[in-house]
Formats: sequence, C-alpha cells, structure tokens
Amino acid sequence: MSAEQFQRLTREDFHQQAAALRPETRMLIDGKLVNAKSGKNFETVNPASDEVVATIPLGDVEDVELAVASARKAFKSGVWSRMEPRARMEVMYRFADLISENALQFGLLESLDVGKPIVDLLGANGDVAAAALTVRYFGEAIDKIEGTVTTTAADTFHYILRQPLGVVVSITPWNYPLLIAAWKVAPALAVGNSVILKPAEQSPLSATLLAQLFMEAGGPAGVFNVVHGPGGTVGKTLALHMDVDKISFTGSTAVGKLMMVYSGQSNLKRVTVETGGKSPQIITANAPDLDIAAQFAVSGIYANKGEMCSAGSRLLVDARIHDEFVARFAAKTKATFTIGDPLDPATTMGPLVSRKQQKSVLSSIDIAKQEGAQLVLGGRTPAGFDSGAYVEPTLFIDVHPGMRIAREEVFGPVAAVLPFKTIDEAVQIANDSIYGLAAGIWTADIRTAHKMARDLDAGVIWVNCYDLSDMTQPWGGFKQSGTGRDKCLETLLTVSQTKSVWINLG
Repeated sequence: MSAEQFQRLTREDFHQQAAALRPETRMLIDGKLVNAKSGKNFETVNPASDEVVATIPLGDVEDVELAVASARKAFKSGVWSRMEPRARMEVMYRFADLISENALQFGLLESLDVGKPIVDLLGANGDVAAAALTVRYFGEAIDKIEGTVTTTAADTFHYILRQPLGVVVSITPWNYPLLIAAWKVAPALAVGNSVILKPAEQSPLSATLLAQLFMEAGGPAGVFNVVHGPGGTVGKTLALHMDVDKISFTGSTAVGKLMMVYSGQSNLKRVTVETGGKSPQIITANAPDLDIAAQFAVSGIYANKGEMCSAGSRLLVDARIHDEFVARFAAKTKATFTIGDPLDPATTMGPLVSRKQQKSVLSSIDIAKQEGAQLVLGGRTPAGFDSGAYVEPTLFIDVHPGMRIAREEVFGPVAAVLPFKTIDEAVQIANDSIYGLAAGIWTADIRTAHKMARDLDAGVIWVNCYDLSDMTQPWGGFKQSGTGRDKCLETLLTVSQTKSVWINLG
C-alpha cells in the first residue's frame, strides 16, 4: 500500500484496522518466538485512551544470557558475518521492501504504542518510509566497505582489513521506536554483526515485527534477537555483559553515562550514546522571511509532540523583532497543530507517550511560571482530553538563561523565547548549555551564517531551515548530547574494527 493509498483511509478505517490487530508480543531469540523464562509480563498502554494495548514478556537476566549466546553463536558460525557481500545485500534489500509492505501494521503499532499521529507515520516521508530507506541505504553500502593496502618497504606487504565487531546491542528510546531501531540495527547488520534490540518498555510493539521481517527476508536465526524489559535489568545486564562487543544507546543523559560506566566495569565494550539536547533556534533581525522562520520554528519544537532530542525548544530572538516574531509564532502554532485522536488523519498532535511524561512536562511548565516566565500560549491539558496524556503546545516569554525552562530538556511541546541584542550574545546564550545536539540559524547574511555555524557547539546545524535531513547527515552531538554518530556512513566505522596484517616478504 502506497502513501497515496494511505491518504484515502479515514479515521474509521484506521480504528477498524487497529481493532483487528493481533500484534506478536513475544521476544525473538535464536530465531524462535519466546516468552520470558520467568513467565512474567508487563502491559503497554495506549497514551491516547489509557487502555492496555498488549501484554509483553518481562525479560530478565536469564533471557539476556540466551540472547547473547544466540547472537555470539551466529556470529562465530559465519552464517551472516562471512556471507558473501552481495548475498547479504539482497537480504537487506528484501528486508527494506518488507518494512514498506507492512507499513500499515507498523503505523498502527507505533500510533497505539506512543500516540504518534498516523499521518506522521505513514506519509511519504514518515517514520515507516524512513526506516525502510535506512535499511536499504546501509544495504547498498555493504560491498563498498573496503580494506586498504598501504605503501611500505619492498620486502613487506601490509594490508588493513575492516571486520565486524561481533555482538552489537541496540537500546532504543520511545520517541521514534521503529526509526531509531533501524538507524542502529541496519548498519550493524550491514557490516556483518549479530544484533540484540532492547526497545524501551514504553514502546515494545514494533521491535519483534522488525526482527521477524529480517528473518522472512532471509536473515539467519540468531543474527537479530529482541529482548523486552526494563532498562534497569535487561539494559544493565546487556551493558555489563562480557560477551557483548558494543552498546549503541539513545535515551537520557543519566543512563547514557551509566552505559560508559558499565563498559568500564566489564569488557571495555564500544559505546556510542545519543543523550538529548536543549537546541537553540536563533532568529536574527535579518532573517530572509520571518513567516517561514516562524513556521520552521513551530515545527522544530512541536513536531512529534516535542518528544525529540533535537527539539528547538530555545527560541533565541533578536530583541528588535521579538514581539513580531512571537505573534507570528503563536499564529502559526494555532494554524499548524490540531490536537486529537492519533488514528484520525486530521490530527497533527497526539498525546505524550505516557501519563508519567505528561506529569513531568506539566511540572516543568509550573516551575517556569514560578520562576517568572510569562506564559503566552498553552500550558495545560487541552479541554475535552481528560483521557490520555495530552499537553497543549506551550510558549513562554520573559525567559532568561538561568531559568530551568531554558536549561533543562523538557521533552514535550514547550518552547521558551530568549531575546538577544548581538550575534555574539546569541552564540554565548546558545552555547551556555550542557547539551550540543542541534541548532538553527536564520539570517540572510552569509558571513553571519558561516561564523555562527563555526562557533555554535552543536553536532547538527541548520541554516534558514530546521530539522531537514537525509541519510548523508551524521546524527549526533557535542558535550553531554553524546558520543558517536547515527544514520550516516560514518556509523559503519563504529560497528566495525580494523585489523592490520604485516607480512614480511624478505
């Protein structure tokens, strides 16, 4: 079913399809669908209705041991790691096709699990299409991963091999469950690793289907395993495991730091982490089009309900255009976002992932008020949405850099406007953060654009746009936003290692 066909489906169609869903919730270990050894389960809840969607096996240490043993056995056997590259490519291509062919099921699972609007999942550039593209992109790279022969003395032959690490664990967050799983799993598989996917317990539904489709595409048993369960047990056990070679983690800064600690306490496994942000969108007085800047700024913070690591939640606005920009921003917000049922194609903002997250975001809003920030938009649960974890798009002005709303990641639809008088002051305010994931710059002056891009502490910079990308863009940040990169070809280097072979010909 194409994106165009999805556009013809109605709210009633999606609800009918959702009611008929019988998602596979078991874990996948060594090619077999299994329940937790303990027999325990947990529930995943629809944040739009507070209703239980499914019961999920509660994995524990014993399940982790089985998954790691399965992944290691598959890797050592060479059934995937030493498969002829073109054959491995064909599996990845078929895997990508199967994701596209099962788009409706993925879209429904993600929408029910985390409250994403169905239009954001099934559009031509939605999460499902992007996940399929990710798998195909890394599949295409498989036979381009090359070693090197160096120039050495006449009596020496020296070459460098690039080889897979072994067992790679992907620990993924709940804000983009399918897409970020693809970002992590696809490059690891492309190089020849075995993988274990540990999805967030708030968003488990798409993980098993993803692994099943890999096997349907021809992937061998044991190469792609899924273990469900909480981070404090399953995630920690994986991170401490002596037979895991790499952890790729996206989530909170605190847990990202623990991943590095666990690596040091175990086998010095490779670790890459992406751990959030407090990204600035800088609107200068000579922005080429203030309407367009306001539209991108609105989408930059409120898209995906603000549950984005790159959310442009700090709006740094030249004091000369402050009032005009705020007025346009508020008007664009009201025109752009419609809060409602995620399975209604008319909805552009669904609920937050959980009641717990709703409570956290509302608490941040209350703290901002107490600290003296002025609320000009939203700030509460929308009328008529007592069921579900909804929060209105929210905007504060009269914010100074020392306020918590200007420093802490809210991970919800909350923006704060901070005025500046000079470009140097804007850069200083932008960099006054423990984070450094992304930043946006709006200016018609090319020198200002280059200077600010050079000076901003962020891994991703957008100029006269925000949150645009393709697969060539490295995704990752500076400072406490994490280490390493996702999504781009550079990722292949982080899931592989080099081996130097020196042959004496004398």
